Amino acid sequence: MTEKLFTVGTIVNTHGIRGELKVVAHTDFPEERFQKKSKLFMHHADTQQTIPVEVESSRSQKNMFVIKFSGFNNINEVEKYKGWLLKVSESDREALDEDEYYYSDIIGCQVVTDEGEELGVIHEILSPGANDVWVVKRKKGGDVLLPVIDEVILDINITDKVIRVHIMEGLL
Repeated sequence: MTEKLFTVGTIVNTHGIRGELKVVAHTDFPEERFQKKSKLFMHHADTQQTIPVEVESSRSQKNMFVIKFSGFNNINEVEKYKGWLLKVSESDREALDEDEYYYSDIIGCQVVTDEGEELGVIHEILSPGANDVWVVKRKKGGDVLLPVIDEVILDINITDKVIRVHIMEGLL
């Protein structure tokens, strides 16, 4: 498979004896991503083995999703997939509104201040509450935490992988 895949969940356990799996979602669109007839890929990170699957049914349960895939009808068929990732192909990702971005679009972007100073590269995104926080790995020194608010984030250019920011007093 040459198409890029994006992680949307992790299989954490089996559920019952009829081939259902418990999945922790890693997507902002779990209801759409795990709906009936959705095409996903089960992926083993170590072996790089990838298996295409189709969602037969799913339901939300205690901050997880219980998902049954077509063709898997008992616990013995699915037990070996604990720890595997669920992925979606790039072509099946949802289109986002203007000024909305996937994490994978933001991570790896170069951050430049409005004064022209290169701060570093975004390597992580945190979601602590009211707004996301982008973690910028500096060339020298530690990380910089940038709140994703209009006063700080001035321009996002995904094509060139460059984000222009204004450093408020006390951020550095």
